[in-house]
This record gives sequence, structure tokens and C-alpha cells, in this order.
Amino acid sequence: MVLEAEVMQEKRKIGRVEFKAPSVVVICATGETLYVEVEDASPKGMGLHMKDDRPDIMGEDIIIVADTVIMYATVARMAKREDGTYTVGIHGKKFTKEVLEYLFKHIGNPEDM
Repeated sequence: MVLEAEVMQEKRKIGRVEFKAPSVVVICATGETLYVEVEDASPKGMGLHMKDDRPDIMGEDIIIVADTVIMYATVARMAKREDGTYTVGIHGKKFTKEVLEYLFKHIGNPEDM
């Protein structure tokens, strides 16, 4: 017999597929960069693996660059693993004008376009 409280309810509307990629996260509020590993992805989110020496980024808006993908997202979940590292779930957001301006300023020169 399985009690309802023991079953973790799936909140995702779109399933994720395995997508292993070393990645860079920029915390929007501070500009701090973190190196993480993407484990899986969907059009609306990603699952990340983060080392234990990283800051608590729960609820933070981030920009992640993973292989050929750039996503603006909010950190929706952080769960500590048995080995002390973290599983992090992010939910994609629509790019705002301010975020796009930040990207152009820090990644490329808009005058070159």
C-alpha cells in the first residue's frame, strides 16, 4: 500500500530529456558566476547539478549558458544530495528588455550586429 503523502507529485507539464552540459550561471542580482552541470532540459526548464561550495540561490533570477542554449530563469528548487552536492531545478522566464540589454553589454557588442 502506498500512502498519498509518500508519492512526489509531478508539477512539470513538459517532460525533460537528458542533456549533459557543463554550464555557466550568472546570478542577475549580483553578477556572480557559478559553474554547474546541466543534467536534463525541457523548453521551459532545466535540472542542474551544483557543487556544495556554491551559495544558496533558491528564488534567484539567473541566466544560464549551457552548450548552445541561453535561458533566463528562476531557481525553483534546491535539494541537497547525500554526497553534499545539490540538485537544482530552474524554470524559464521570458527575456525582459533589461536582461537582453545586460546580455548585449556583457556578451557582445550591439554595434557589431
